[in-house]
Amino acid sequence: MADRVTVIGWDGSPLTGAATAALSAATLVAGAAHHLALPEVPAHAERIRLGSIDLAARRIAGHRGSAVVLADGDPGFFGVVRSLRAPEHGLEVEVVPAVSSVATAFARAGMPWEDAQIVVAHPRTLRRAVNVCRAHHKVAVLTSPGAGPAELALLLEGVHRTFVICEELGTTREQVSVVTSEKAADHVWRDPNVVIVIGGGHEPQATGAWIAGRHPHGVRGWALPPAAYPGGPTDAGDESGEGGSPGLRAAQLARLGPRTGDLLWDIGSGSGALAVEAARFGAAVLAVDSDPAACARTAAAARSFGVQLQVVEGRAPHVLERLPEPDIVRIGGGGVPVATAVTERRPERIVTHASTRDEAEALGAALAGNGYAVRCSLLQSVELDTAVWSERERSVVFLLSALRSDLAP
Repeated sequence: MADRVTVIGWDGSPLTGAATAALSAATLVAGAAHHLALPEVPAHAERIRLGSIDLAARRIAGHRGSAVVLADGDPGFFGVVRSLRAPEHGLEVEVVPAVSSVATAFARAGMPWEDAQIVVAHPRTLRRAVNVCRAHHKVAVLTSPGAGPAELALLLEGVHRTFVICEELGTTREQVSVVTSEKAADHVWRDPNVVIVIGGGHEPQATGAWIAGRHPHGVRGWALPPAAYPGGPTDAGDESGEGGSPGLRAAQLARLGPRTGDLLWDIGSGSGALAVEAARFGAAVLAVDSDPAACARTAAAARSFGVQLQVVEGRAPHVLERLPEPDIVRIGGGGVPVATAVTERRPERIVTHASTRDEAEALGAALAGNGYAVRCSLLQSVELDTAVWSERERSVVFLLSALRSDLAP
C-alpha cells in the first residue's frame, strides 16, 4: 500500500502550501490531463490518467511511496474521496480541499444556493436528475459526458427552465452562459461543466432557513381535506366524490411512495390534490386531465402550495403516448383501456380505484395480465359529526395497487 495518499482539490487558483508540499514529495500522481499538466507535478513521478477510479485505486494500493490524486473542486463532495475510501481498496487518505465547482458556479451566477438541490447526472441517472429539475425551483447539476446541458434540455422538452451553464470552471477557457432550456439543446458544450437550472415561478423565500436544500414550509400534513385546496369543497372536483376521498388519497400515496427523482403521472387529476401532495414529497408530477376546468384547478392548487408540476390537457390513453417515462402512476379514471396503456410504459407502481367489484376485477385482470402483481382492498370510511356523533358521510371504494412483477417479492 502507498505510504501516504493525499487527495488535492483544484479550483483554478494557486495551490496551497500543503498541496504543493504533498506534490513535491509524490512518487505517483493521478488526475485528469489538465491536472497532470500543472507545473507543480514532479517530472520524476509516475503519472496515471484518471478514467476508472477503481482501477486507479488498485494501482495506488499497490504503489510503494507517496501518492497524490488531483481532482476538480472539493474532492469530498460528489468526488473521488468516497471511491478511494471504499472498503475494497483499504486506502486512508488526507484531503486538501478546494472550493467546490457547485459553489463556484453559484458565485459566478451571483446567486445564493443553500436552497438548491444538487444532483449528479450520468447517462444512467440522467432521467432522475431531469425529474429533480422538473420538481424544484433551483437545481445544480454536476454533468458528465453524455449527460450534459444538451441532454438535460432534450429531456425537459415542454418544461421551460433557465440554464446557467458554467464550462471548464477554474481554467483559462472558463465560460458562463445563460440560456433558456429550449436553446441549450442546439449547442455543443465543453466538459466539465456545471448547470444551474432555474425553474418557473417566483424564487421561494428562504428567510430564516435552517436546512440546506428543500426548505420545509407551508401546510403540515397530507391527505388534506378538499377545503384546503383553492375554492374549498365546492371546487374540489372528483375529490368530493366516492372515488376521491382524502382517505383514498392517503392510501394511494402510501402505495405509490412518491419521492425525489420520481416522475408521477396523475391521470384524471381532478382538483389536483394528489398531484400537489406528491409534488410536496419531492416527486416530479405530470397532471393529466381532459377537462380544462380541472387543469385550471390543478394549476391553481400548485401555485397555492408553492410546488412545481406540469399540467397536460388531453384525453387518456392517447395523450399518454407523448409523455416522458413514468416511475409511478395514479389512474383516476379511464378504465381498462387506460390501465392497459399505462402498463405498456412499465412504471414501477400503479394505483387506481373502482366503485364496484366487477370494475375492480376487470382492472385487476388487465394489470395482472400485463406483468403486474396486483393487490385489492375494500376501503370504507365514515365521517362523523362530532357535535352529535352522527354519521355525516360514508365512502366505500375498491383500491387496486400494482407492482411490476420483476420488482415483486
